[in-house]
Amino acid sequence: MLEMSARKVKGIKEKLADEVRFIRSWAENPLTTGAVSPSGPDLTRRMASFLEVDRPGKILEIGPGTGVVTRAILERGVAPARVIALEYNESFCQLLRRRYPDMDVVSGDAYRLRETLAHVEPRSLASIVSSMPLFSRPKEERRALLMQAFELMPAGAPFIQFSYALVPPIAPDPDVFSIQRSGWILKNLPPARVWVYRAHA
Repeated sequence: MLEMSARKVKGIKEKLADEVRFIRSWAENPLTTGAVSPSGPDLTRRMASFLEVDRPGKILEIGPGTGVVTRAILERGVAPARVIALEYNESFCQLLRRRYPDMDVVSGDAYRLRETLAHVEPRSLASIVSSMPLFSRPKEERRALLMQAFELMPAGAPFIQFSYALVPPIAPDPDVFSIQRSGWILKNLPPARVWVYRAHA
């Protein structure tokens, strides 16, 4: 009982520390952090539910922040060594390396995805999940990010992105890719939904 209580207290302290880190990062650079607090558990689980964990290859997480979506990915049974985490904020990178020493944590710019992940073979990833604040960038840059992501996955593999907006974060192009969207995750603050993009063969 005491051991369980100690773990619970540790978990609460860790969550509060993550909230403080997130707020500090947002205050310093709101365009790269994009939110004042990490995503809630209902949203992170919904994002992770779209991962194709049985598809061969590693899973790329873009913009993991303090690792709330990372935790949901691992809860799907994905080994940390199978995850590549691409994060722009170096302090978040250091935090992730401490928490998940077997995970490949890469510090770099997701909008230069192919250059940043030059060590990743084309068409080799099973899924990509992104928490990037896409609406902070022009629509051309958002589309360019998606096109680079598609080069790293086989046709049909999912690019998973959440947003708080009514419209998709990357404009539809039915000739090139399909879009699937979830319902609103109302327990998240603010409410959000998940968009899944898949390139046509």
